[in-house]
Amino acid sequence: MYHILAMLTGLFRDLMHNQAATKAVILFTRFPVPGKAKTRLIGALGAQGAADLQKNMTQQILCQIQPALDRHNIQLFLYFYAGSHAQMTQWLGHQFTYYRQKGDNLGQRMQQAFNQTGKQGAEQILLIGSDCPKIDEEIILSGFAALHDHQLTLGPAADGGYYLIGLKLPNKQPAPEPLFRKISWGSDTVLQQTVQRAKAARISCQLLSQLHDIDRPEDLVYLDHHTCS
Repeated sequence: MYHILAMLTGLFRDLMHNQAATKAVILFTRFPVPGKAKTRLIGALGAQGAADLQKNMTQQILCQIQPALDRHNIQLFLYFYAGSHAQMTQWLGHQFTYYRQKGDNLGQRMQQAFNQTGKQGAEQILLIGSDCPKIDEEIILSGFAALHDHQLTLGPAADGGYYLIGLKLPNKQPAPEPLFRKISWGSDTVLQQTVQRAKAARISCQLLSQLHDIDRPEDLVYLDHHTCS
């Protein structure tokens, strides 16, 4: 009887593990090279200061979302721009899975990341950037909760873009192209255009709480200097 109970317990644990493992978070970041990172902030912070901010925000977000990843067995993939795999591992460590962003624009890079992550078995995927240091465990769990009943979730940024996009992609289906093609990336209409595309394609969508990206000098007032530990 003991062996049977132990076997059933193991099967249940494996089942729950496999279910939870179908969730993944993609973090988009870039290697913090002075002069090439957070360029719109160089005038206010200097080239090194802007690069340091990029570095610190990435590290803060990783620290803040780690509890959600650990408690709910959520996979994490880091997609980087600029730098090399060796530089990324030297910066953030060997415990993460790194991929280089591929595509001619942000939309293509995000779509490729979603498709690659979906092919690895993830069915609920959140993609976040490193520009919003308020992203934390609560935001991650809210994003996955939204995907229970919707195919798409978006985290609105105050500048008209979004800090998070989440998709439900069962059976390794590709990410819907209309959400990533012919969007005016970097403009204040990115969120609006994406919602309109979703509506036209009959993709159900739920919005999360609005947060501030730190992209421009006027955004620095929203920067929380709290250090995650």
